[in-house]
Amino acid sequence: MKYPKLRWLEVGIRTPVTDNEASVLVDTLVQMCGRGVLERDGWLYTYFEEPGDLSGFVELLRSRINSAIGNEEIHLVTRWQANEDWSEKWKRGLGPKRITDSIVVRPSWVQFHPEPDDIVIVIDPGMAFGTAEHGTTRGSLRLLASALKVDDRILDVGSGSGILAIAAAALGASEAIAIEGDLPSFEALQKNVQENAVSSRINCVEEWADAQSLQAMGPVDGIVANIETDVLCSFLPAFRNALIEDGWLVMSGILSMEWPCFLENTRAEGFRCAEVDRDGEWTSGLFKSV
Repeated sequence: MKYPKLRWLEVGIRTPVTDNEASVLVDTLVQMCGRGVLERDGWLYTYFEEPGDLSGFVELLRSRINSAIGNEEIHLVTRWQANEDWSEKWKRGLGPKRITDSIVVRPSWVQFHPEPDDIVIVIDPGMAFGTAEHGTTRGSLRLLASALKVDDRILDVGSGSGILAIAAAALGASEAIAIEGDLPSFEALQKNVQENAVSSRINCVEEWADAQSLQAMGPVDGIVANIETDVLCSFLPAFRNALIEDGWLVMSGILSMEWPCFLENTRAEGFRCAEVDRDGEWTSGLFKSV
């Protein structure tokens, strides 16, 4: 399936930040639907769907960045870029990534010679979030490999590129329901599912998840959700209702400084943390019902 013929707004941002502030800045861009945040020569670049009001959008973006990092010294530049040009940029510098002893993620254009027990996942992100370049994805994959049992039925909430649903199928899940409401991400998800020959075990659902739809898709053995912290917190009751009694829940997208408060929220909703994965400024967790 081909991506829509459209152009993207490229935004370049340069501002003095600490390592922690840089992570907060990336998180802010992702929350505003920025795609494929790249770092190059001291600048962060990300891409947005064409806004209806360009000047209004740029001012909103500047305001959000200022609020997130508390710094008004922000250099911001914009230009238009064709979808095809963006895709070619991703191919520069991306290679195979070994995530666990057996899970390897590679782009389709890179050759890799696996070991006999390797599980190789082929991911081309397109305009979707979810590659092995990001700590939240790596953490989710490691915890998923730890939690999932053969024949588990799972939900992948905010599936993005589909990497977690594909990994679940490769690890032996009987069904992975990959839920994604963003059209370009959904198209990347479908393409990646086909590329990995797991269409028979992955149900791709094009919709924005909500409490009612998640509960309707249950009961499931496990849930994986690599999304924003606030959204994770709002979904905790729905996750609990969708899981079987002894089900598991992998959550990621949480900055390490947010983790203590997030952990309190999970306890209040009847979850206990069984395993923690830390990758840079990001913390991911495997949870079980109390």
